[in-house]
Amino acid sequence: MTLTSRQLAEKVAELAAGKKAEEITIMDLRGVTNFADYFVLCTATSDVQLRAVADAILEGLEKIQHKVWHSEGYEARSWILLDCVHVVVHLFLPETRAYYALEKLWGDAPVEMYGT
Repeated sequence: MTLTSRQLAEKVAELAAGKKAEEITIMDLRGVTNFADYFVLCTATSDVQLRAVADAILEGLEKIQHKVWHSEGYEARSWILLDCVHVVVHLFLPETRAYYALEKLWGDAPVEMYGT
């Protein structure tokens, strides 16, 4: 199944929501940068949930035959990054998300809360 970058971002958000991720945000970076079309940001309440959300995204994308190009942060488990080329997924614990404040850093990008 071939998805547009927007559809992929929405699929990732759906998979994260299935594991009760919070504050799921889709950022449209197409007019801001050329290294990715979208960021999907999610918050998990524990390191165990963080890993479960990341695993659910990886498994869900594998089912639709979409590979994750690169992942990091599984060991530290306060910020897991999944690079799907045109969509980059950032999974955070609350304090890590607040510290890095990607929504502010990329403030020119249109932001949409998933599920609203």
